Amino acid sequence: MNNEWRTAKLSAVAETIISNVDKKTKPNEHPVLLCNYTDVYRNSFILADMDFMSATATKREIAKCSLNEDDVIITKDSEKYDDIGVPALVRENVPDLVCGYHLVILRPAISEIDGAYLFYALSAKEAQQQFHSYANGMTRFGLRKGDIGLVEIQLPPLPAQRAISRVLGAFDDKIALNSRMNATLEAMARALFRAWFVDFEPVRAKQAGHWRRGQTLPGMPAELYDAFPAELTATELGEVPVGWQARALGDELAALVSGSRPRGGAVSSGVPSIGAENVLGLGRYDFSKEKYVPPDFFDRLKRKGADVRNGDVLLYKDGAKIGRKTYFDKGFPHADCAVNEHAFILRLRNAAAQRYLYFWLGQDWMTHKIITLNSNTAQPGINQAGVRSLPILMPTDDALSAFDDIVSDMTGRIFANCHESRNLAAMRDTLLPRLLSGEVRVE
Repeated sequence: MNNEWRTAKLSAVAETIISNVDKKTKPNEHPVLLCNYTDVYRNSFILADMDFMSATATKREIAKCSLNEDDVIITKDSEKYDDIGVPALVRENVPDLVCGYHLVILRPAISEIDGAYLFYALSAKEAQQQFHSYANGMTRFGLRKGDIGLVEIQLPPLPAQRAISRVLGAFDDKIALNSRMNATLEAMARALFRAWFVDFEPVRAKQAGHWRRGQTLPGMPAELYDAFPAELTATELGEVPVGWQARALGDELAALVSGSRPRGGAVSSGVPSIGAENVLGLGRYDFSKEKYVPPDFFDRLKRKGADVRNGDVLLYKDGAKIGRKTYFDKGFPHADCAVNEHAFILRLRNAAAQRYLYFWLGQDWMTHKIITLNSNTAQPGINQAGVRSLPILMPTDDALSAFDDIVSDMTGRIFANCHESRNLAAMRDTLLPRLLSGEVRVE
């Protein structure tokens, strides 16, 4: 290590500010935006375009806990010791943004440490292990202010800190760009689904005489003309295109299965098993929460169809995540993957309708309907009979194929971006300790 590098305690390079701002809205307080525990836990960077909760705080709380660019926030309390000390960097100033409860602000001393470098230093295994060792508790763990200050990090000179931050930040910038691209692609797919299968725009255009054979409309190539009827008819789902069927989901399913876990619970290695805690959305997956089942147990799951395959739609059936759903494609997150007992796998008889099924279940009214299927009182949950009873509108094969042809390109790009981001994250995490130790030098 270079002689200019040294070890420093957090107390020497950053101010520690423990937040006590709760989520309540009180009439005698001032409106604020609240950066909550999940905002930090789920995101490496706090940005202005995030969906922050509205709350209130006192003038004193605002003065103490307002967030500034380059602040680092860490999780302070959790049910698990290894959820302690998870860092996030405030990359942008957000007006009226205040740090919420169960979090700690680490405000860097600008003459000593760069905020981005502090974030990366606290992300490293060595710092995380220190946080975990200082976490106190039995059923719930927490960090004391004094213990936070004892955590030690490597401290190179400021120019080296900034160079390290730039290198690691380039990886994170590309990962963030992929995430924004994916959000745009999914929004485009949802807009197309709504236009065709909720608002029935092609049918209404034909009905009103605005779309004639051989014509091209925005988003509607001429060759799609025959895929849509020209009239609507009344059904239990309201007016739908003639020839499209309002059915029970069970009538269209080829398979509805749930997974399980081995006796004694998950194991430390083997085949990954997916639960609601892993999946955050289409292609968005939390690899830090992976659990595993032994290969022989996975073989048993596979024989009953509880292995994740390309095109599978997953519906989470109990607990706090009831009604969450996702779609899998391109072997992501793994070529071999199982589901646990908290998820249903849904496979339609028409395999070309799987993406359609994902977007159909993702409608707000369908999510509400799924949640109301809850058949338990102590633990929220839905059963197979309830899932089979859900309504689904089945368009003609021509309309479904046309939709799938377009949306498959979008989801394919989404999953390609996910694979790239995963590889970039692995490269960053491999490089991180070598940069922080001085083994790899950057200017």
